[in-house]
Amino acid sequence: MLIKKEARQRRARKTRARIAEKKSVRLAISRTNFHIYAQVISACGSKVLASASSAEADVRKELANGGNKAAAVVVGKRIAEKAKSAGITQVAFDRSGNRYHGRVKALAEAAREHGLQF
Repeated sequence: MLIKKEARQRRARKTRARIAEKKSVRLAISRTNFHIYAQVISACGSKVLASASSAEADVRKELANGGNKAAAVVVGKRIAEKAKSAGITQVAFDRSGNRYHGRVKALAEAAREHGLQF
């Protein structure tokens, strides 16, 4: 029986391998108990093209808590705007092995609403 962290890491490796085969730009997310982070990473995987997080000063001013769905929606909106300004509209969604619900789902839906295509 795999422990929780190892199972998540295994799922993340499988997803990243499929994205690497496609050679597409990816939207990678990471979450902690207090914050959520999003990065748009180049197809070769060596360069961060855009990033947003609930730990940024602008986001922290408008939110009391960076670890909830409201924060995820704000981060999703910001990453979509930053990616579009960098000329990126099509990305592959890398949820880092996390389940697609809660904050992860809120971030993804907000990014889609503001112009990113998965």
